[in-house]
Amino acid sequence: MPTPHRSPTALPQDIEFRFPRDARSVGRARLLLREQATSWKLPDEVTETAVLLLSELMTNAYRHAKAPGREIRARCVLSEEGRLRVSVTDANDTLPAPREASPEDESGRGLALVEALADDWGAEPRPGGIGKTVWFELAPGS
Repeated sequence: MPTPHRSPTALPQDIEFRFPRDARSVGRARLLLREQATSWKLPDEVTETAVLLLSELMTNAYRHAKAPGREIRARCVLSEEGRLRVSVTDANDTLPAPREASPEDESGRGLALVEALADDWGAEPRPGGIGKTVWFELAPGS
């Protein structure tokens, strides 16, 4: 069976962005994901969901990973089947878990949103490093 050949002008299917741990990085990450999704020609529904969920993960990383001088990384991978995997890596070792937010709470709903809208999601410690990676996946028909 012949090996599939990618055109030399094909766009990358795996891209990583690095951000300072700063509130402005959340909006920048949303913009960069939206631009990448456009270049990959992802359906609008997948793009909008991915941007929303990335915003939640970036906000958590900004708020909770308070290691000085450390950056936040966001990685987007599009499989050949069209499955989008977005991950956010930060310097906080505590693995997140969804919680029940009361109507009075001003925060605490982000992971519940990820859990509800993503086809799959998870979190794991960074292998051989400081911190963790939180990720979600969206299928092409999501």
